[in-house]
Amino acid sequence: MIPIAKPMLGKEEIDAVTEVLSSGMIAQGPKVDEFELAFSEYTGCEYAVAVNSGTAALHIALLAHGIGKGDEVITTPFSFIATANSILYTGATPVFADIESDTYNIEPERIQEKITPKTRAIMPVHLYGHPADMKAIMEIADDNKLIVIEDACQSHGAECLGKRVGSFGTGAFSFYPTKNMTTSEGGMLTTNEKEIAEKAKMIRAHGSKVRYLHEMLGFNLRMTDIAAAIGLVQLGKLDGFTAARQKNAETLSTGLKGISGIVPPVTKPDCTHVFHQYTVRAEKRDQLAAFLKEKEIGTGVHYPISIHKQPVYRELGYNDTLQVSEKAAEEVLSLPVHPALSRTDLKEIVEATKEFYAKD
Repeated sequence: MIPIAKPMLGKEEIDAVTEVLSSGMIAQGPKVDEFELAFSEYTGCEYAVAVNSGTAALHIALLAHGIGKGDEVITTPFSFIATANSILYTGATPVFADIESDTYNIEPERIQEKITPKTRAIMPVHLYGHPADMKAIMEIADDNKLIVIEDACQSHGAECLGKRVGSFGTGAFSFYPTKNMTTSEGGMLTTNEKEIAEKAKMIRAHGSKVRYLHEMLGFNLRMTDIAAAIGLVQLGKLDGFTAARQKNAETLSTGLKGISGIVPPVTKPDCTHVFHQYTVRAEKRDQLAAFLKEKEIGTGVHYPISIHKQPVYRELGYNDTLQVSEKAAEEVLSLPVHPALSRTDLKEIVEATKEFYAKD
């Protein structure tokens, strides 16, 4: 079976975890500090704050900026549900703006249409590893004095206009096992604002800077040294992983070019795509997925239901019609692109896809 995703873990990660276990310092400690510094340098940010998930990074980023009840945050309906849920956790209201049809990222013109006196922030998602249009988004934010919180959970190392994502506003990254790098579970908040970093560190640790002195309401959202040790090794391998993903994506796009019924992913000018997912638009999407499964090729649909159509959001009163997002949900299919793929695997994916469409 060719899996849709595969964590790339080796002896180096095992040795790093063993070292931490032997030290006896297994909760948040010096490895977390080291990982934060390395990740801030990698993203080009002044500060990084390690937490226990990408969702926690998003939640804390909002709270650190003082976003809460009565506020609106404009975001995309086409993402994993954690993007919008993190806004709900604060008591604020997610407002959905439709997406671009080619990158599947939030459309800046649609953002402009959704701004109201209650709008406090924009939360773009760099979906599938392709940066959102940060030039346009930052201009909108500056013109309207809005906060920008980047959901970079799928885009470690992606660049827009020569800057790495997560460095434009306040960034949030995920280290879930299927991401481009992993800590098993984990996340990271990035920022260039000292005040936001300090607040984030307090929020992740029960609102405390000094043990047993709690200055604000916080949570237990810390990262362990075990996770950070894995993360340090993975971060050192990330550029290699990215290069492999990009090469695999190029091979797939070359092989799939010209197949009627398939639209391969795009990379916009001035952007670096890191291919967390290789996502095509596919006619007869579900039939193609079933055919590839018979050929022992894994696929994924990211995402089959737009967030505003999810039952929990329907119950909250969301009834928007967001046509581009809804159409994408019916057509997108992710094919394997991870670094563990062999040339033979890639050839099998291409040939099986060709075979499916040749049947017609």
